[in-house]
Amino acid sequence: MTLTGYLAPVDLEHELRDDLAAAGVRPARRPHGRLVLSSDPPIEAAWAANTWHDVEEIRITSIGHAAKELRDRQRNWAMYAPVHGGRAKLIAEKLPHVSARPVERGDVVPDAPRGSWTLLEPDLLLAATRCTSPFPNGEARLVEDRDGPPSRAYLKLYEAFVRLRRWPAAGETCLDLGASPGGWTWVLAHTGASVTAVDKAPLADHVARLPNVHWREGSAFALDPRDLPPVDWWCSDIICYPRRLLGLVERWIDAGTVGNLIATIKFQGLTDHGIVREFAAIPGAHVLHLHHNKHELTFHWHA
Repeated sequence: MTLTGYLAPVDLEHELRDDLAAAGVRPARRPHGRLVLSSDPPIEAAWAANTWHDVEEIRITSIGHAAKELRDRQRNWAMYAPVHGGRAKLIAEKLPHVSARPVERGDVVPDAPRGSWTLLEPDLLLAATRCTSPFPNGEARLVEDRDGPPSRAYLKLYEAFVRLRRWPAAGETCLDLGASPGGWTWVLAHTGASVTAVDKAPLADHVARLPNVHWREGSAFALDPRDLPPVDWWCSDIICYPRRLLGLVERWIDAGTVGNLIATIKFQGLTDHGIVREFAAIPGAHVLHLHHNKHELTFHWHA
């Protein structure tokens, strides 16, 4: 029996369960902490912090045996231990050290694959050599700047570029919609790209003074993409209903003037899993939950 594991973000287990149920994915056994195991065909679960593919069930006789089984499969592993934590740590100590250095701004995730493992029982190891997140349990560690950006929202865009393995470059153009107070604009400007920030409210003074930033007063929804030059990166952290954001995204994609879109899909109250599937169904699109998202998802589209 081939198993797939879906690891929920902290405190969002209910979102993952509803996401899987809406897609017809049935659990194969009781949840293991935040990990849901299923023998159904794998799906792209937007609310999974990490998805474990082709999970193996490995009977072990000792701590050393468990470590050997993992080392024989590959080098880099991340532990998830909601139970049997002491025994799991002893196994982890026998595995090769994997650097947990935070990713600096401008860098991308490492190339080396990182597997995930857990102890379902003291003598039963679950392991997956192939996972969707390059970070242990999907928890991206970034080098935070507590002085420059005017809000912590900047971490979402920072993590998105790290995960995409590409940052805007000098000479490229960026459009930041709903930009105030300027957390995302600050990230974009520090790549060297040219940034147009649109909002009814002004940017923080130190962001507005950056030489490659231009603030345009107004509503993001009032802009007509046909009246503006093409942009390499279209970004939005606007607070609005998902349906309205979907219409905005589709209008810009249909205009054919955008290279990449990154937008936060924010939910008020219950999550509309149906509209998440509509975002994900756009050709060239991906929807995922970043570690620095809360009750929201990140949408990316590439032309």
